[in-house]
Amino acid sequence: MGNEYFQVLGRPNGMGRARLGVVVGRRTDRRAVGRNYIKRTVRELFRHEAAQLAGIDLVVRPRRAFGRTEGAAARDALAQLFRRIRGRFPQGGGGV
Repeated sequence: MGNEYFQVLGRPNGMGRARLGVVVGRRTDRRAVGRNYIKRTVRELFRHEAAQLAGIDLVVRPRRAFGRTEGAAARDALAQLFRRIRGRFPQGGGGV
């Protein structure tokens, strides 16, 4: 599932905790500073939401670059996707 900023893939992992993978290619942002900012933003939001996402493996791929000016909108968009994933796998680690 995705939106303007991110594509998020999720799958139950059978564990009691959530795991995160972040993929930010050079095509998203040519500068390493921008790619690192995107990864930090995703990891920080995941850290806050990890308890609610227990039992789910997530892969987050940004669709476009964003900076500090758009950071809040991007975080809101990612939080919305995390809520949708959580609704799709309500029990978390129920197996595949």
